[in-house]
Amino acid sequence: MNLERVVFGFVIILALAFTSTFVMGDIDNPAHHNVWILTIAILVNLIATGLKLGDRSQVGALLLASSLVADVLLITARVIWIIAENDTELGPSASSMVNIVSMAGGALVASTVSIVILVGDTVLSRR
Repeated sequence: MNLERVVFGFVIILALAFTSTFVMGDIDNPAHHNVWILTIAILVNLIATGLKLGDRSQVGALLLASSLVADVLLITARVIWIIAENDTELGPSASSMVNIVSMAGGALVASTVSIVILVGDTVLSRR
């Protein structure tokens, strides 16, 4: 077992898990979405992107592209949160939260694509 591949897979799956953890809940209810989980999801996704930088294969390019998409969407969601923080006394309004969670949902799709590519490449390399 290659420790480098274990860490790589762990970080990519952790990025997907944190993103999906943030997205779960009512899309318009700010109480169901924690800003710290979004922040941790951004950090873990950035680490995953860093780990994908060294691979120069076609699969590596697709992994990096999907990771960059997730990074951009999560960072955009956080920027929207920062701007919308003053909407109400309790934080972002319901309409702002819909935009934030939608952006994170797009990042969830990009992370899922990354996992599917990784699993597909692993299955094909075994044969």
